[in-house]
Amino acid sequence: MIAFGGNALLRAGQKGTFPEQLENVERTCENLVPLLKKGYNIVIGHGNGPQVGNGLLRHQAGEKEYGLPAQPMDFCGAETQGSIAYLIESGMDRVMEKHQLDRKVVSLVTRVEVSADDPGFKNPTKPVGPYYKEIPDQVRDEGATYREDPKGRGWRKVVASPVPIGIRNVELVGRLAREGYIVVTVGGGGIPVVKGKGVEAVIDKDLASALCANQIGADEFYILTDVPKVYINFRKENEQALDTITVAQARQYLAEGQFAEGSMAPKVRAAILFVQNGGKECIITEAGELGNPSCGTRIVK
Repeated sequence: MIAFGGNALLRAGQKGTFPEQLENVERTCENLVPLLKKGYNIVIGHGNGPQVGNGLLRHQAGEKEYGLPAQPMDFCGAETQGSIAYLIESGMDRVMEKHQLDRKVVSLVTRVEVSADDPGFKNPTKPVGPYYKEIPDQVRDEGATYREDPKGRGWRKVVASPVPIGIRNVELVGRLAREGYIVVTVGGGGIPVVKGKGVEAVIDKDLASALCANQIGADEFYILTDVPKVYINFRKENEQALDTITVAQARQYLAEGQFAEGSMAPKVRAAILFVQNGGKECIITEAGELGNPSCGTRIVK
């Protein structure tokens, strides 16, 4: 199981045009070639924070300027699942043709169950949409919450991020993967539903990918991000890269506040979830390191 980070689709300073995103995705897919050549069966999850936030803004602008009905967040999540899956399928096809690999890609628009009582609905933490140097009056829609990015890139809107508890049709994902298909699923963390009914939220894609990985019996779980390893004392004089840590050590670092919310903390929680529920190891790294057998930070039991 491989979870594509946001930079696999949209990089800092980019506007998010179709050519930009396609180029970024193709570059990320190129980094999967070493795993494909080893015969790995691969399932891909991905984020959609910038895209779903931008989609909401487009709906709001369309309603204001042209009277078009704005759609809810779960609808925007479904839109971005489909569009990003199309980008990944296109990127994978180009890469496999280049390397003469005979694998097929299939994408599933995935609904993911959450609990109506999840405390995440009362404490929004998931960043969506663009970064703002300061929050303009026109984006202060009623009830919205904005928080400063831990890496100093500006302010972003944050929304509810409930914990995933079930994945619709996950048995089909595992079957397709074992048959050799590259499967794109739980895009953007999946469309959040309560008993099948969509709700206003964005599920963390790493948690949803970890749950999917456990339920399909994956051996390894890769979380791709924009740094080669996980760090403690990040951006301080005593900064330290982590090579291999246990679940217990990861929990301790979380308790110490070593990992920022909305950044590395959800990734480490997802790694813990995967390993403690039967996974062999979780590797957090950047895509370009995948060909390196000692890449990233490895979380083991």
